[in-house]
Amino acid sequence: MGELRPMRRVAVVGSPGAGKSTLSRELAGILGLKLFHLDVIYHQPGWAPLPEERFRAIQEELVRREGWIIDGNYGATLDIRLRAADTVVFLDPPRHVCLRGAFGRWVRFQAGTRRPDLAPGCPEKLDREALEFYRYIWRFNRDKRPKLLARLRALEGEKRIIHLTSRAGAAAFLRRLRVNADAGSHACGSTEAFDELCNGGDHHAEEG
Repeated sequence: MGELRPMRRVAVVGSPGAGKSTLSRELAGILGLKLFHLDVIYHQPGWAPLPEERFRAIQEELVRREGWIIDGNYGATLDIRLRAADTVVFLDPPRHVCLRGAFGRWVRFQAGTRRPDLAPGCPEKLDREALEFYRYIWRFNRDKRPKLLARLRALEGEKRIIHLTSRAGAAAFLRRLRVNADAGSHACGSTEAFDELCNGGDHHAEEG
């Protein structure tokens, strides 16, 4: 029965609205690691994008740190995080859950309150770009998920891959981590028990 190493470099990925930022904040509190939201780095005031060369350079610098949690997809730079991470958490709930999460976020923050995972000057909005964003979420399972899964499967045996396909599964994962953190460990017991916790009975059907 193999023992898991502590989590020190964690990449959190998944569809917008899946709950990445919320789970990342919880993880940072449990593990005592510095959290970096890629949306805060990439989106400059007024939603202006950071040049990709600079975006890559910042991430290369971040992953050289001793410990971190980095929240965000950004497929063009995902290789940086996958290469450096010891753990990848893939939040993968059904798309209706992601859409509800994204729209609920707009409702909470559309009155001008800044989201903690966005830079100043990037207010929530409901316009043509926002509608394209919701369309992106709707199509994520078709357009993005298969390639992301393939990249993660290629890392199995080399990295710890945590695939959470429901809110209940994510909550159970965090509860297990809290228990172990209270006991003085940031691992999750045996590999077999951890896999059963994260993946047993926690899969949803593919959506087109």
